[in-house]
Amino acid sequence: MEKRAEIKRLYKETPKTAGVFQIINTTNGKILLGSSKNLEGKLNKHRFQLSIQRHFNQQLQEDWDRLGEDAFRFEIAEVVKVKDDPGFNLDDELSLLEEIWIEKIQPFGERGYNKNPKIRE
Repeated sequence: MEKRAEIKRLYKETPKTAGVFQIINTTNGKILLGSSKNLEGKLNKHRFQLSIQRHFNQQLQEDWDRLGEDAFRFEIAEVVKVKDDPGFNLDDELSLLEEIWIEKIQPFGERGYNKNPKIRE
């Protein structure tokens, strides 16, 4: 039991990486753009939800079911660069990255799976 408790403690103490991610359909190029304060956890959640057919994005889920897992790439697009500055605000930095990537990718309609510009979950 001690080993399990140690693993849990280490997980909780490990700093989480914030930033923007994308799930890319390599067959048609469509992208789901998202952001999180815990990129690794969020990408794992998306992969798991898709694998059990419980993803919130129906269009992405349908493509996943039809094309299979191998037709998708899960990528970290950009990580928030944390600054050692008393004025640094993680939420503001993440919001700025979100705006930049939404403008760059335009993941709506035929280009992507996003329904609206709010990509943080």
